[in-house]
Formats: sequence, structure tokens, C-alpha cells
Amino acid sequence: MTEHTPQHDPHPATAGASDQPPQRTVLLRGGDVHSPADPFATAMVVERGHIAWVGSEGAADAFAQGVDEVVDLDGALVTPAFTDAHVHATSAGLALTGLDLTGAQTLADALALVRAHAERRPGDRVLLGHGWDAARWPERRAPRRDELDEAAGGRPLYLSRIDVHSAVVTTALLDLVRGIRDEDGFHESEPLTRAAHHAVRAAAFAAVTPAQREEAQRAALRRAASLGIGALHECGGPDISSAEDFTALLELARHEPGPRVFGYWADRDLDLARELGAVGAGGDLFVDGALGSHTACLHAPYQDAPHTGTAYLTAGDVAAHVAACTEAGLQAGFHAIGDAAVGAVVEGVRAAAEKVGLARIRAARHRVEHAEMMTPQTIAAFAELGLTASVQPAFDAAWGGADGMYADRLGADRAATLNPYAALLKAGVPLAFGSDAPVTPLDPWGTVRAAAFHRTPEHRISVRAAFTAHTRGGWRALGRDDAGVLVPGAPADYAVWQTSELVVQAPDDRVQRWSTDPRSGTPGLPDLTPGVDLPVCLATVVGGREVFVRPQG
Repeated sequence: MTEHTPQHDPHPATAGASDQPPQRTVLLRGGDVHSPADPFATAMVVERGHIAWVGSEGAADAFAQGVDEVVDLDGALVTPAFTDAHVHATSAGLALTGLDLTGAQTLADALALVRAHAERRPGDRVLLGHGWDAARWPERRAPRRDELDEAAGGRPLYLSRIDVHSAVVTTALLDLVRGIRDEDGFHESEPLTRAAHHAVRAAAFAAVTPAQREEAQRAALRRAASLGIGALHECGGPDISSAEDFTALLELARHEPGPRVFGYWADRDLDLARELGAVGAGGDLFVDGALGSHTACLHAPYQDAPHTGTAYLTAGDVAAHVAACTEAGLQAGFHAIGDAAVGAVVEGVRAAAEKVGLARIRAARHRVEHAEMMTPQTIAAFAELGLTASVQPAFDAAWGGADGMYADRLGADRAATLNPYAALLKAGVPLAFGSDAPVTPLDPWGTVRAAAFHRTPEHRISVRAAFTAHTRGGWRALGRDDAGVLVPGAPADYAVWQTSELVVQAPDDRVQRWSTDPRSGTPGLPDLTPGVDLPVCLATVVGGREVFVRPQG
């Protein structure tokens, strides 16, 4: 990708979201532009931070002399920037800058990584790490407290499980939390869950200095921009981070170049959500926990544990919150994974609709995060109530399949019902894709691939549908229908990609897997067949301003 700038500096300044939109007019040409406005587009004009025109190479000649800059795409692909609809930026950044255990293959590996991290960070008041998953280790158990005490040299240490719904900690961290042994979910010999986990997490993150937090947030935003992500939905809340963390991230995003950040605050205090600058009182407002930690709330017991998980909110709680949010003009949103939790959300939203009216409920576009254990009845209810399913296909890639963690927890038959994206789309349920980073990494093309090549074939969707859910779907989940697509008038949030031949991939092995027949009139996308290299981001632009450019060489 090369630039020709006959009239101005070839390196225009970037700007944060709060700055005025750029005044420069830019013509991109000589590539492929993924746009419903023209399935064969090779060129695009950006003016005042918005898309001004999309079309063919021949027509681009008419613009070439009247623009400030001409960008030769050199065959690259231009797409809308991705939107990650569920992230925890500080935690994701701490995993990038600190102790990341997702690559640990054994318990011994994890303990060695703890020792090395403790040696590298002698000044940290509390050592923080994330990503252990005993289900993948041959030992099939979490680290014991005495093992962690030794590895950390007796220092306070917090290690969240991959799903962030349980943690193992050292004795020194427990000593910082008054009354921790009396909290629900405290275990001397097992990972901490529920209230005990929330208490130790709060203590651990309270020890993060403003400098550490800013370093982590910048790292997360930089990584997102480098992957073609132009917008993030931050899911904060009092059980997840802190108000200071939440507002610091929003402030950072406002004043520095990078992805747009939209904050959801998981609290039933609507005044506080507004005061903090949240776009919704939801996100990770927990109705239940997670399958990996045995805290997702189920109708029938776990296969590998004699209970049905944990319910944090009732259908009545959901109904009251949804009604209040609807009256206040705010989005509500809930974390719900287990079938009993998803059922409680549906029951609660339906009760709220009886109070304030179905049309108002549908117009508010309330959200459900994760929504993994769905039934035909709850899928139909999502469509009826206008609920957006904010989902994470990488969960299936990580834990699905006959031999995965889901099958361990639920048995193969129940596990095969999880994350039914095809049924949701068929019913008309809006999908918004995200990563839940750091639970799974920021990886938008990998996320699209995971949905298109779901481990359960009947749940697969086309690459095109998955791509839409990860671009326009995130904007629609915010209540915006004018973004996430490259058409005249839309915000100029786009990414430029180095990729192989473009194809049209279908989700069903019974039909042709891909087609490059131009008669279809369907814009192509990269081949995401497992094993094929994913596209490489060359540049990311937000509001017409570059927020990432891949170094040459």
C-alpha cells in the first residue's frame, strides 16, 4: 500500500475521538473495497471523517485531481473496521504486559511462569496473572495455595482462571481481605468463586497503580488497533473492576488515537451508570457465572459436579432492571450463560414488556452477553423481545467439541446445543461478536472463522454473516444502524488488509464450499478455512484518521 500526496504532508496527524473530524479528502484505489454499495468496488473516497463515495477504478479517475491524498492500495482489501462487542480492557492489557498463563501446558509450567514473573516485578504490591486452565493440564487440578506461596515468594498473588469467574490466590493476598474465609465461595483447597472471588479480585485490582493501569489500557487499545478493531464495548462494573478504572479508560480513549470505546456499567444504579459515562447499565450484570468454574446456572446438574451452579439475579430482578432502564432510555444488559440463567432473563424481560410495552422493549435493544445455553423457546423469545445476543465464537473454538471442557461439564449431548448461531440468525436474533478479552484473545478474523467453522456443524453460519456480526452487528447493538459498513455517509472506520484471494464461503458441506463466480454479485472475503493464514492488518482508520499503520519491512 503506497501513498501519493501531491498537496499535503504524507503523514497526517492522528486524533482522538474527541477531536474535530479530519478535513482532508482521501481517495483509496487499486484494491478491493468490501461494500454493499458496489460488490465490485475497487476505490473509495473519504471526506470529513465519513465515506463519501465507493465505486470502480474507472470512476475513481474523476476524483484523483480533487483530493488531498491518493492511496494506492496495491491490491489490498478494505473492509469496515471490526467492533469487539465485549472486552475488559485493563485485564486484557495486564495479560499483555504481565503474567499470561494461557500458554501454560502443565501445572509445572504455570508455577514456573509465576516464579519468573515475581522475579521480574519486585516492586508490584500485588502480583496479577490470568489464564490458567486446569482442564487442559495433565494434572487436571488447579495450583494449590502452598504451591503458589512458594512460587510467589510469599507475596500477594491473584491468578484468575481463563473464564475470570474463579481464581487461585496466595495466603498473603487472603491476609489483605478482612473476613474472606466467611464469604460465600471460599474454599481452603479449591479455587475461590462467587462472593469470595469478587472480594479478592477487588483487593488485587485496588493495588494496581494508576501508572500500571494506564500501561495496560494503552497496550489493549494498541493491540486492538493493530488487528483492525475500530471500536470496543468495555464491560465494566463494581464486581469486575472499579469506577476509577472505567472512567480512566473512557478518558484515555477520548484523548488519544485509537479505537472508539463505548462503556457498559454492570450496575442497577442507573444514576451512577450515567454519571460514569456509560451507554448502558448492563454488560456483565451477572445472572450467573461460567461453565468452566461450575457457576453457570443450569436446569439440570453438571455432569462432573453434584449441583446446578449459581444464580445471582432472579427473573424479578431482571424485570425491575429492564423496566427501569427502558423508562430511563438506557440499554439494559445481562451476563447469562446457563440455560436456567438465560430462561430467567427471558422471563424477566417478558414481565418488563407487560409493564412498559413490548414496542418500547424492542426499541431499547437490550442485550444478553454470552447466551450460550439456548433452547428453541429462548431463541424464539429473543427474537420476539428484540434482544441482541452478544456472543463469543472463540469460546466454542476453545472449549467445544466432543472432547472439550463443555462436554466435561455438561456431557456430549448438552454440550452440542451450545452457541447455536445458525438457529439464532434464522430466528432473526441480532448477533454482535466479541472476545470477552482476556478470556479469549482479541482476534477478529479468528472469531469469524470460529463461527463459520463451529465445532458443531449445524450451528455454523456463513463467513459473510459472521463478518457482519463482528462489524455492523456491534454498532447495531449500540442502537446505531449507520455504521460498521462502507457506504456513503457512514463513519470512515475501516481497515486495510493483506490477504489471499477473496471467496464466498458457505457454512454447509452439502453445498459448494466457496465460489468466486462474479455473477453472484456477493462481495468476497478472505478464505478462512482452518489452516489458511489469516489476513494481516496493514492499517486501521477511525473517523478518517489512522490509528495504526504496520511498519514496513
